[in-house]
Amino acid sequence: MQVLILAAGYATRLYPLTLNQPKPLLPVAGKPMLEHVIDHLAPIPGIGEIYVVTNEKFVTHFTEWSEKYSREKTKLDFKIINDGSTSDADKLGAIGDIHLVITKENVKGDLVVVAGDNLFDSSLAPFVEFARAQKTTVLAVYDVGDLEAIKKYNSITLDAEGKITFFEEKPKNPTSTLTGIALYYFPAEVVEMIKTYIAEGNNPDQPGRLIQWLYPRVPVHTWTVPGRWFDIGSKETLEEADRIFNQA
Repeated sequence: MQVLILAAGYATRLYPLTLNQPKPLLPVAGKPMLEHVIDHLAPIPGIGEIYVVTNEKFVTHFTEWSEKYSREKTKLDFKIINDGSTSDADKLGAIGDIHLVITKENVKGDLVVVAGDNLFDSSLAPFVEFARAQKTTVLAVYDVGDLEAIKKYNSITLDAEGKITFFEEKPKNPTSTLTGIALYYFPAEVVEMIKTYIAEGNNPDQPGRLIQWLYPRVPVHTWTVPGRWFDIGSKETLEEADRIFNQA
């Protein structure tokens, strides 16, 4: 099993903090938020290479970080992938970046994909254990508890077994407060399907659109994130996460 961390965004909403520093390397409770993500992945058995896909502007930042982190804190094997983009105007999009990595690196096995700016307060090992037992695509979900807040994300409906029966990106009239987040488990056969998604000319941005395309074609199960989850998209959420994680 390999891991792909999405870190190619430019985070313009966080300017000036992200003008010369990639968002996943901004500090939360004294260390880069990306390290919080990796610390929760590290206990999972059977992790192969960890790919971090970034852009031309920040590739050096991640290369220097990974060398230091590998030397001082972990034996995990990192590979930094430059998607070649230089701004929002020429970015590949999240699904485009996933496609780039699986084709360029010839990824054949099961793949965990996680956004580098998603913060969790507990281990992600149960997520992988659940996905391996299901042997199907698994999407992590979180209840935001507010129909207005969910309009920024996506809205999903599940059957009695926790399998997706409806998925809508950025819903205008949501009926559920359950949202899928940027944490995915793709079995090897579904990794191959991502190539088809791109070849058909589908939207390469917003990774939820891949789930929207997948669930009518293959079973997509869900796993509920325990504890707190933060999608760091603003200075306010960054400050809140820093406060909460400092209390832990």
